[in-house]
Amino acid sequence: MSQMRAVMLLAVTLVAADPAAVTSHAARLGAAMAGHAQPVKAAVLLGPGALDLAVEADALTDLRAVADEALVGLAVDVCVQPADGRRKRLLIADMDSTIIGCECLDELADFAGVKAQVSAITERAMRGEIDFEGALRARVAMLEGLPLSALQACYEQRVRLNPGARTLLSTMSDVGARCVLVSGGFEFFTSRVSVAAGFHDHRANRLIEADGALTGAVAEPILGREAKLSALRQEAGDLGLDLSQSLAIGDGANDLDMIKAAGLGVAYRAKPVVSAQADARIDHTDLTSLLYFQGYRAESFSG
Repeated sequence: MSQMRAVMLLAVTLVAADPAAVTSHAARLGAAMAGHAQPVKAAVLLGPGALDLAVEADALTDLRAVADEALVGLAVDVCVQPADGRRKRLLIADMDSTIIGCECLDELADFAGVKAQVSAITERAMRGEIDFEGALRARVAMLEGLPLSALQACYEQRVRLNPGARTLLSTMSDVGARCVLVSGGFEFFTSRVSVAAGFHDHRANRLIEADGALTGAVAEPILGREAKLSALRQEAGDLGLDLSQSLAIGDGANDLDMIKAAGLGVAYRAKPVVSAQADARIDHTDLTSLLYFQGYRAESFSG
């Protein structure tokens, strides 16, 4: 006789780019979930375009696949996760193209006149096609001789926080969560972005300089894919948290290990290799969707 599978309570959160469309998106999803989950137990409007559905099902991954298929082609982000423990106590976030809207190394390369060459390597590295550490060394080598003044000019002229970043950090900090920026980029930028966004700490690589210019080298060891995972584990350990109580977000292949290890791993406008393996994706809405995914209502947002 076959054993019955345990039924779990799941939170299914939809965040629509067009707030007026979220009800129709939810209806479409509800029809698709029939046969895969019990009828929706409760529906709660969390904020403009954000709807939370409580459902019972016996297979989390099956329901995630159903949701993805039902909503494909629509401007809506969805997160399917266990309802228990969805509010996280640790946030680990990538910086470039996640918390900010650019790749700092590519923008520095523009000041050096080599952006096309550097950006091509960046794209391959973020897709996981080439080794991140080697790609970083190769790109930094092209910056040899770049005046240090270019770094500040790059920050002031090119670096902007992505929509929702300050609200995300302020709200999670206010409820006692620790927020750490972990980047394969450079301390010059993470030190400034972490303050601007409201992170508690930051980790990144260090560019080597001499005589007022970059030498074309980066300090070893390089903070890459494995180091990001180690940072997640160390931060959780220092807080006495299980990894299930953590949230990680990023866009590139070097973020994938920490995204897969976190309790909720989210791909932000990510490369296909990352989107395919994350627990949830943000492709259409802003970073406040991470708050909705955790069940926060818009009226409780701060910042």
